[in-house]
Amino acid sequence: MLATLETMEILDAADELSLMIMQSEAAEEYRARLNSLKNSKESQQKIAAFAELKELYEEVQRFGKYHPEYKRVMMTIREVKREMDMDENVAQFRLAENQLQNMLDEIGMMIGKSVSLSVKVPTGSPYFSSSSCGGGCGSGGSCGCSA
Repeated sequence: MLATLETMEILDAADELSLMIMQSEAAEEYRARLNSLKNSKESQQKIAAFAELKELYEEVQRFGKYHPEYKRVMMTIREVKREMDMDENVAQFRLAENQLQNMLDEIGMMIGKSVSLSVKVPTGSPYFSSSSCGGGCGSGGSCGCSA
């Protein structure tokens, strides 16, 4: 019964934390930018054009420079991707998405380190180490493990 009570307390705390995250400025900004992106016809056209070209790009990649359309497709996809990336709504959405992901990574690291310094926590960012090892266990880090 003690384990069940403890589990319920942990689940309640997790619910409270998730509510705090959902109400955070980063989450609010993310939802606002996502809404702006979805409601912009111009942005959606750029995204659709890139997605369509991406399929052709993947076909060309199978044959590499020997594909008859290789140069044209490579040039076109770079131009279309740049146009999509430079779109204000796309850029603002990516910025908001990265800020939210960074916050989630920080929270995950804090929770993991509160359990143990050697807990591996997956993050979406290369700036966060997933363990206490300086560079990972296989790289001669200072964690002292024998991997």
